[in-house]
Amino acid sequence: MAKQNVSEQFVDILVRAGVKRMYGVVGDSLNPVVDAIRRNAAIDWIQVRHEETAAFAAGAEAQITGNLAVCAGSCGPGNLHLINGLYDAHRSMAPVLALASHIPSSEIGLGYFQATHPELLFQECSHYNEMISNPQQMPRLLQTAIQHAIGQGGVSVVAMPGDIAAQPAPEKSIEHALVTSRPSVRPGDEEIDKLCRMVDEAERVTLFCGSGTAGAHAEVMEFAERVKAPVGHALRGKEWIQYDNPYDVGMSGLLGYGAAYEATHECDLLILLGTDFPYNAFLPDDVKIVQVDVRPEHLGRRSKLDLAVWGDVRETLRCLTPRVKAKKNRTFLDRMLKKHADALEGVVKAYTRKVDKHIPIHPEYVASVLDELADEDAVFTVDTGMCNVWAARYLTPNGKRRVIGSFSHGSMANALPQAIGAQFTDPGRQVVSMSGDGGFSMLMGDFLTLVQYDLPVKVVLFNNSSLGMVELEMLVAGLPSSGTTNKNPDFAAVARAAGAYGVRVEKPKQLEDALRDAFKHKGPALVDVVTDPNALSIPPKISADMVTGFALSASKMVLDGGVGRMLQMARSNLRNIPRP
Repeated sequence: MAKQNVSEQFVDILVRAGVKRMYGVVGDSLNPVVDAIRRNAAIDWIQVRHEETAAFAAGAEAQITGNLAVCAGSCGPGNLHLINGLYDAHRSMAPVLALASHIPSSEIGLGYFQATHPELLFQECSHYNEMISNPQQMPRLLQTAIQHAIGQGGVSVVAMPGDIAAQPAPEKSIEHALVTSRPSVRPGDEEIDKLCRMVDEAERVTLFCGSGTAGAHAEVMEFAERVKAPVGHALRGKEWIQYDNPYDVGMSGLLGYGAAYEATHECDLLILLGTDFPYNAFLPDDVKIVQVDVRPEHLGRRSKLDLAVWGDVRETLRCLTPRVKAKKNRTFLDRMLKKHADALEGVVKAYTRKVDKHIPIHPEYVASVLDELADEDAVFTVDTGMCNVWAARYLTPNGKRRVIGSFSHGSMANALPQAIGAQFTDPGRQVVSMSGDGGFSMLMGDFLTLVQYDLPVKVVLFNNSSLGMVELEMLVAGLPSSGTTNKNPDFAAVARAAGAYGVRVEKPKQLEDALRDAFKHKGPALVDVVTDPNALSIPPKISADMVTGFALSASKMVLDGGVGRMLQMARSNLRNIPRP
C-alpha cells in the first residue's frame, strides 16, 4: 500500500470533520491537494472562476448548514483573492476554513515569485491563522484550525507550502476527536437574577432582535407575550423573527420601516437579543439597555449597557421567562402596533403610482412579484446596495425561507457567489440570486460556474444601469452623482451565449410570466429586468442634514418606503389585539 502524503492526510481530516466539498481555483502549490481530492470519493473539488467566489460560496454553505465549509487558493495572488469573501464569512460568524497554499518552504523570505506573507495577510479576517512548516505539525494544526472556526464561529486560515503538501505524511501522527458543533451557552445565575429584576421593574419593554435569535423564535414570542413587549429586528434578524410574530413593529436602521425606531426609543427597558447592530445612531441613549449575546466581545460595542448577558438567546430566555412576572398592561405594546400599522398604511397611501404599468419597471414591483412567486423554502441571496432595500422590505419570511447577504461586511458582488454555495448545499432547493447590475457584472465570470455544473440558480437582475446606493449616498451628502452609471450589455443575451436560459424584461406585464418560466427551467436562468434608476429609498428617520442633501441634489427622485405583504401582517396583528 502506497504511503499517504500530507495532502491526502489533510483531505482525510476534512472529511472526518464533515466537509463535502472545497471551492477554489487550482494551481501550482495547490495541485497536490486538488489531486488528493480527486482520489477521495467523499469530497468534491468545486472549480470556480475567481477565488473571491470560492470564499463567498463557502461562507454561504456554512450559513445554510451550520457546518464547516472550505475554500482554497494557490500561492500569492490565488489566496489573496480569497480575502474579501473571508472577511464576509468572518463577520457573518460562518465557520469557514481557508487553505492558503504557499510558495516552496525553502524560498520563504527570499523574494520568490508570487511570494506573500499569508500568516500576516489574513490576520484580521480570521480567528486562527498559521502556517504548516513541517509534516509532523500538520494534523494537529489543521484540527486546531477546524475547532477555532467551529467553536468561535468564523474563519480559520491554514497556509501550506506546496512542497510540504507533497511530502510523505508521518506514520504516527496525532489525530484527536474533532469538535464539529457548538454547545449552548447559559448565562450565570447572577445575570439572570439581575435581568429578571430589571424586567419586573420596567413598565415598557422592547425587544430588538438580530441573527442570534436563530432557533429561538418560540422563546422570543413566549417572552414577548409574557412582558407585553413589541418586537423589532435588525436586517439579519428578519428571517428568524418576523414571521408568525403578533408583536412585530418592523425594522430599524438605514433600511428600516415601521415603528421599530419608536419602540426602541419610547420604552424604558430595551433588550438587545443576539444583535451586533452596527448603527448606534439609531439606538437610544436615554433608556436602560440590556444586551444578550453569545459572543462576549460584542457586548457594549454599540451602546452603553446597564447589563451585559453572555449567553445564547434561547437558553437565556428559557431561564428568564418562567421567572419574570407576567405583565397585564398592553398599552405600550398596542400603541406601538398601531404606530407600525399606521406607518405602513401611510406608505401605501403615498404609493399612488400604478407600479404594474410604470416603465421603466419599479424595483419594488419586481421584488413584490418575486416574493409572491418564489418557493416557500427558497433561499434568497441578496446583493449589497438597493437590492438590500427591496429584500428587507418585500421578502416575506416564514421560518423556512433563508435570506443570505453581505449584511455585516457590505461587499458588492456577493449574491451570485453565495447562490453557488447555497445551491451546492441542496441541489433540489430553489435558490434565487437578487443581483444588482453592478454587483453581478463585478463577478460575472462565475455565471459560467452555474453553467459548468448545471446549477439551477435563478438570477433575478435588478438592472438600473447604475450604482444606485452610491447615488443615494451622494445625494444625502448634497453631491451630484458621478461615476455611478454603468453601460451594460443585454445580460439575457450574455446568459444565452453562455449556455443558460436568459430573458430580458422591459415592461411590467412581461414580468410575472418571465419569472414563472425561469423558475420552471431545470438549469441556470437569468431574468434581466430593466428597472427605474430613480427609485431610491430613505430610512424612516432621517436627519435635517440628510434632508438638506436631498434638497440640494434631487428634484424628481422617488423616495418610497415599500412594505410588500408586511402591511397585511400588521393589519392582522391589530385585529388580534384583545378588546376590553
